Amino acid sequence: MVLLQTRFSSFFLAILMGLALWIVPATPGSAQVTQLKQAIAEAAAKDKDIAAFYKATGYKPLWVGITGKDRARRNAFLNAVDAAADHGLPSQRYDANELKALISSAKGPKARGALEVEMSRRFLQYARDIQTGILKPSSVDGDIVRKIPYRDRLATLDAFSKSNANGFIKSLPPKNPEYTRLMKAKLDMERQLARGGWGAKVGAKSLKPGQSGANVVQLRDRLVAMGFMRKSSSASYDANLQKAVQLFQQANGLSPDGVAGASTIAAINVPMESRLQQVIVAMERERWMNRPRGKRHVMVNLTDFTAKIVDGNSVTFSTRSVIGKNQDDRRSPEFSDVMEFMVINPSWYVPRSIVVKEYLPAMKRNRNANSYLEITDSKGRKVSRSSINFAKYDEKSFPYNMRQPPSRGNALGLVKFMFPNKYNIYLHDTPAKNLFSRQVRAFSHGCIRLNDPFDFAYALLAKQTSDPQGFFQAKLKSGQESYVNLKEPVPVHIMYRTAYTDAKGTLNFRNDIYGRDARIWRALSREGVALRSVGG
Repeated sequence: MVLLQTRFSSFFLAILMGLALWIVPATPGSAQVTQLKQAIAEAAAKDKDIAAFYKATGYKPLWVGITGKDRARRNAFLNAVDAAADHGLPSQRYDANELKALISSAKGPKARGALEVEMSRRFLQYARDIQTGILKPSSVDGDIVRKIPYRDRLATLDAFSKSNANGFIKSLPPKNPEYTRLMKAKLDMERQLARGGWGAKVGAKSLKPGQSGANVVQLRDRLVAMGFMRKSSSASYDANLQKAVQLFQQANGLSPDGVAGASTIAAINVPMESRLQQVIVAMERERWMNRPRGKRHVMVNLTDFTAKIVDGNSVTFSTRSVIGKNQDDRRSPEFSDVMEFMVINPSWYVPRSIVVKEYLPAMKRNRNANSYLEITDSKGRKVSRSSINFAKYDEKSFPYNMRQPPSRGNALGLVKFMFPNKYNIYLHDTPAKNLFSRQVRAFSHGCIRLNDPFDFAYALLAKQTSDPQGFFQAKLKSGQESYVNLKEPVPVHIMYRTAYTDAKGTLNFRNDIYGRDARIWRALSREGVALRSVGG
């Protein structure tokens, strides 16, 4: 019985590998090759993608062979995982030292076959991590609903097997200039951390021009260490220090008045380690978006309260924004979509959640509450409030919709920009202009309000009409709801970056308004990502 099982297993493996094992010449060399291929088949069986790759190649090894290409692949991968921490990756997940030990100790076909498959498994893990991130975003925060551009594992192995090993591995990280600048900033910070970081914190609660003393010296030295001013022996809050404070404030989203008030001192005293965490999180976020963003695209950074039009790699338009309030069901989600049209003189079709949670309770108390809103039935027909017994309905049973007709007082203002999505998020004007003067602008139900919506519209329309302002104003003055298609739809990326760089490479920091980056850092830490300092 045992003999029958052995023969059946050998025959099954022969079919699996497409090899007629029983007719292989019984020479020591060919037997070793056959045993290695059989060992690879056995080791790969638990992973369908790896198994499919080796089956298609006749179980030819990528890593454990003796050719120059095999050595080049081993060396290229080992060098890459040695440098994995440079990218903020958990290097122990691929463990170059363990792989080197396994390579040295793997004797005989079975051990070499197991090593072959293990190296492919770790390579695929590394490739996915560095291309598209370590974490699944939605598992960290349900409002990060971004679609991750995962690469096919089988296609990755196949492409690697046919490519120059070094070149292929170097092509894996994001090629976005922002990722490159963030990585440079990370490495610079790690080297500075090894030298003591940014030095002592500033002891004072606030400082202003004209003052002098030990606290001013602490402020000066910390700004010198951060790169905002040249070394100085001055102990007074002079014009040079005031300019450095302004530069710091600009890089941290603060009012650049040159006065080191409480909020500025608090930002200056944030530990370098915390800022380094933000940079590592930003790199992970860039990996989640490792795909072309569009030659022209709209970029909304929630933490910076801005919306920008980007052409190539240059920001060609920027405006302040208001984002979702930091409450459940109001926080703005993160995702990408494509803007297809704008609506001039829009109606506001009130979201169901607002209708039943905010307006229905008010109308139960007073049927004429929010009288500027029309009530409509399921077919869009206007319904008189006097015919409705609001008291008999609750959140689930209320059968009506609500709409605000076009007007200057409309909640959407006079224009909205549509990239249809299931989250019902879009960019729009607002009559509440006073909110744009606030430093923290998280007040909406989730949509993005724009401070300069007309100029935003002109910039978009300039691609399709010689007089964008005249075209827009004519539609606006008609008072009629008008849909204007964009001849070239524009990708929109709603992002969340508490650390980012400008074109000059200056590192900017913003507050983690929704606490998302803190959750991402904790998740990265659980996966083995750690802070480090680098000497030299």
